[in-house]
Amino acid sequence: MDRHDATGTEALTQFTWQRQPEAERLVRELVGEFFQRCPEARALGDRMKAETGTRFIDWIDHIAIPSSDDVVRRLERAGYVGSGGDGRHVQPLGMFPPIYLRATGPFEVAIKAESVADFAAIHAIQNDIEGEPLAAMRWLLVSPWNDFVLTVIERHGYSGVTRPAFDATKAIARLHHFEEFRSRKRDFGADEAAGFELVEGLLDSAIEDLGRDLACDLFFAAEREFWQRRNRAAQFQKARQDRLGLGWANHDHHTYRCSRRHFSRLIGLWEKLGFQLRERFYAGAEAGWGAQVCEQPNTGIITFNDVDLSPEELMDDFAHNPLPERKELGTVGLWCALHGESFLQAGMHHLECQFDFDSLKEQMERDANIKVMKPFTDFPYLRQAFTEGERWAVKEERLARLLERGQISTEQAQKFREQGAIGSHLENLERNEGFKGFNQKGVSEIIAKTDPRKNV
Repeated sequence: MDRHDATGTEALTQFTWQRQPEAERLVRELVGEFFQRCPEARALGDRMKAETGTRFIDWIDHIAIPSSDDVVRRLERAGYVGSGGDGRHVQPLGMFPPIYLRATGPFEVAIKAESVADFAAIHAIQNDIEGEPLAAMRWLLVSPWNDFVLTVIERHGYSGVTRPAFDATKAIARLHHFEEFRSRKRDFGADEAAGFELVEGLLDSAIEDLGRDLACDLFFAAEREFWQRRNRAAQFQKARQDRLGLGWANHDHHTYRCSRRHFSRLIGLWEKLGFQLRERFYAGAEAGWGAQVCEQPNTGIITFNDVDLSPEELMDDFAHNPLPERKELGTVGLWCALHGESFLQAGMHHLECQFDFDSLKEQMERDANIKVMKPFTDFPYLRQAFTEGERWAVKEERLARLLERGQISTEQAQKFREQGAIGSHLENLERNEGFKGFNQKGVSEIIAKTDPRKNV
């Protein structure tokens, strides 16, 4: 179904993710077998949990195994289907690594890292890195070459496993555009539209030189860097993951908060980078905000885009139709008024990564006195909690505008001056059974309320 054709409750139900226990069982069995035969992988998995609060299974980029009739049957039972002519199989209903079937060759597990050179240096691995520096994909043999092989892989907008052609001109252009993204002007005062226009120009130039997938990869690397500079929990956790040479390759989704005025522009820029619209989210009538989830299939990047929203607007194409400004500010609108657009000077509201939920909480509170808040989702298949929010100072001109418009009281303005306002978080996430969605309590409520049988 084309996303532009979906309306009403149809738009809210076309992405209804379900748990995939059979696929999870298969992947865990394969990893368990691999651990028994590859001590390097087992040791790394132990260190991931103890030193970073993460799970080996969440770092897997892909698995490659010798084909057999039994393996094919197991894949079919788990919902894996063939995708392309290179033996690639994917599970489209959940978050699982692709599995490649090979006529011959070792049982291979490849894990993700932001830089294989960093991984090699940190773990003192002397094997040659395959792929030139600044290539779209690079990989490194970690374990001895035998029947069970551990590799680490670095990707930049490329999802295949065959070695891509290297373009030295594009590699130099990549450095230029990444620098442009990292150093872009973010604060445009009241003229935020000019900021969106500037970034659109940067994206157009990068896409022309690099293609949209690589441009997308670089843009979000710069976005994570900017967010991290303003969040202590992010700095602590990134340092831990860097000590194992992993970086932020375990990211789950990037969350942006946007004013109603600029929301359709934001979604348009994501679509320019190759994002596709997924489910709509509604936090509930008491919260007064909703979100559009977007996914870029070739980079694996997901954005969760928050905006003040009414239940009625959720039923329309709010991602593309401009939302009229309104005097009343909800949770998201006030955040943007205090700090600015996530896309501009504020940066992301949070980055959500995949962790061992309990281990991360225990380690952050014990080792850095960083508190993890009460979970706002605590199901066996989905657990989510924020670190305590980073407080940011609020500029006086922003408080003056809010006071002039009657959107905050004098007492509230004074508290913001004295205490600042909550800015950003790191989100602790654990997914099980491949569950790809989010806690859709608010969406379920609005679907029930808009049932035609209840409105006659």
